[in-house]
Amino acid sequence: MGRTTTAPGRGGKTARAPDETVRGRSARVAASSAVLAALLGGCASFSPDAGLSVAGDYASLELRKDIVKGGDQGIAPTAEARVDELLRRPLTADGAVQVALLKNRGLQAAFNDLGVSEAQYVQATLPPSPRFSITQWGLGFNTDIERSVAASVLELATLPVRAEIARQRFRADQYNAAEQVLRLGGEARRQYYRTVAANQATAFLEQALAAAGSASTLATQLGETGALNKLEQAREHAFYSELGAQLGKARVQQRAERERLTRLLGLWGREIDFRLPSGLPALPKRLVDGRAIEAEAVSKRADVQAARFELQSLVGQLGLNQASGFVSVFDVGFANQYTRSRTFESGSAPKVDKSSLNGFTADLTIPIYDFGTTAVLGAKESYLATANRLAERAVNARSEVREAYQRYRGQYDITRHYQTSVLPLRRTIQDQALLQYSGMLLDVTTLIVDARARILSNIQAIEAQRDFWIAATDLKAATVGGGFSADNYGGEAAGGSPGTSLAVATPGG
Repeated sequence: MGRTTTAPGRGGKTARAPDETVRGRSARVAASSAVLAALLGGCASFSPDAGLSVAGDYASLELRKDIVKGGDQGIAPTAEARVDELLRRPLTADGAVQVALLKNRGLQAAFNDLGVSEAQYVQATLPPSPRFSITQWGLGFNTDIERSVAASVLELATLPVRAEIARQRFRADQYNAAEQVLRLGGEARRQYYRTVAANQATAFLEQALAAAGSASTLATQLGETGALNKLEQAREHAFYSELGAQLGKARVQQRAERERLTRLLGLWGREIDFRLPSGLPALPKRLVDGRAIEAEAVSKRADVQAARFELQSLVGQLGLNQASGFVSVFDVGFANQYTRSRTFESGSAPKVDKSSLNGFTADLTIPIYDFGTTAVLGAKESYLATANRLAERAVNARSEVREAYQRYRGQYDITRHYQTSVLPLRRTIQDQALLQYSGMLLDVTTLIVDARARILSNIQAIEAQRDFWIAATDLKAATVGGGFSADNYGGEAAGGSPGTSLAVATPGG
């Protein structure tokens, strides 16, 4: 049965035996299946983690935190339970970062954008879809139907290149998502320190106001006995009133800072009643080593890595445009024309004529006006622009991490100076001034001036400690990504506490 037999046919041709015909058809089907399997084998599939592997690695390794992508019903119940657990006790800086990464809706939107990017990447790896068309002329029996199916040969030939370009773009978007995670974590940590500093400054001003209120009451009593003249009484009362105004301003700033933190954490409803500690953390015992931070920044920063993958995608796009510059569209397909007609002859039944004609179609677009030069030059300029931006970003990363480290070390020295020198001296001055005032060796004016200076020094010490922790956050952001800005420092313009406004109450004022 396996032997091939032939039989003479029309035109001197030989006819294949049935078993050979079956084997030939099977071979064609097998070859077509192999080609289809090869094409589909190169198709990408959706990742089980929705493309968050890079962002998750940054969150885990650099922030020591977890990220979760929410679904239609919000974040997972386990994530909600973890947020509730963190909010049941006074919130720490690390706890605030974790809550923000789990609850912030803006970050969830960034994760959704990454899902869109992954869908575009998977779609780019699929073979070109065939196009079906049908055209019919006439109705009833007299009908002419033309059917065709076509696909882009150019897209099929360039499928591996286009898939690699899409993969590089998706990788860039993955690092952009990681940058969003780092940015939100840094902003939440900075705002946490600002809010705690505002609470600490407000609490200090409340204590100072209570002491000033007692002094003002005592001045009134001494004035009634004639031991204190009206001028000195007015000075005590004015100091108490000015301090009350400063406390009111501090309370306004305190509420504003807390609302900013609440927005970053993505909290609402009963969740906004979270508790914070009474003061900023103490200075660390060990500082970050700044000898290798430049190399670490260039190799780790998420924005630099995203720019590198974007550059690689443009390299592939430039090569694709150069290869396909002379032909922009090349479609090939199969066509069939079917005709049916009915004729009537006298004395006989209607005669029906049918015919079918097979052929092929080809659609070729040649850019005869520029022969692809504009597309190639445009892709080349895009590549050069991205290469220059990558070089600029690398240079800026080195400079930013150096600046961040200088601020980090400088703010540490300033805070230590306040805590070890300025505040102890102010405390000594106040104690000695009270002793001399009790012995009638000082007047109330000097005592008030010293009290104002001590309040201002304490507020500035709180701000210095706040700025150190913000500088530590910026150093981390400049090293791994997440945004760095000099606007994070310096009073209310950067969202700081209002203590610097006490300058109106200093001795010079």
